[in-house]
Amino acid sequence: MNVHSNKYKCTECGKCFSHNRDLTVHNRIHSGEKPFECTVCGKQFTTSGGLVRHSRIHSGDKPYKCTEFDKAFSESGSLYKHMSIHTGDKPYKCLQCDASFNISGNLQRHKRYVHSNKRPYDCRLCGKWFKSSHNLKCHVYTHTVAKLYSCSHCSDCFTQLGHLKAHLLKSHNEGTWFICHICQKKFSCNAYLKVHLRRCEGVKPYVCSDCLKCFCTAFEVRQHLPTHSDYKQFCCGSCGGYFKHKGNVVHHFKKCSVRLGFTNPFAVPV
Repeated sequence: MNVHSNKYKCTECGKCFSHNRDLTVHNRIHSGEKPFECTVCGKQFTTSGGLVRHSRIHSGDKPYKCTEFDKAFSESGSLYKHMSIHTGDKPYKCLQCDASFNISGNLQRHKRYVHSNKRPYDCRLCGKWFKSSHNLKCHVYTHTVAKLYSCSHCSDCFTQLGHLKAHLLKSHNEGTWFICHICQKKFSCNAYLKVHLRRCEGVKPYVCSDCLKCFCTAFEVRQHLPTHSDYKQFCCGSCGGYFKHKGNVVHHFKKCSVRLGFTNPFAVPV
């Protein structure tokens, strides 16, 4: 009956839970409380499960194994997502375009990035808003400049695990390259290979809802959408001119600053 009642309600945001323990964990988001700390790097977590998953980064433990290939994962969700590669099953379909996904989380991210301007995650240090918690975490590193991932072969350190893996491949040839079966081009990240394969195969799953033009990535759709609007959100700090795209205002700003006599093309008038 607790499952149906949702009787435990958060006083901060109004979100409801069926069990008090779930509300207790949720309240840590608002209070910033992180009682579970990693003994290796000092990183803190709101739940014990988060600490357990994080600790596998240091131990290298990968208990979830693929039954088809000799590949293992540190999280069950990663194994589930990987298994859909073998089955080809993509049951989660976007109702606004033709894109389909193997897990519901990817569909939700697709709708947020491509079809919505909502940014629910805010940085407590500068107030900047982001569309995903991952983007927020990457942004927070710019404030803390914490480099938790160190190379075992040299003195280089990195703020993100993905950057360390790319460094190990490129500098020390440690790890596995992701190779395109069409042109044999190598990539340090599987996500980059997936985008590359779309270009090689001519697959464009992301569709503009206004003109039905197709693109290989969600980023390209976001770059394209301003062409259907008169809104110009980027302003030149030298002359006050407005532009639709960030790249256009940067290119203009360099020329405009020099024309107005600034020796530094990125200087703005006081």
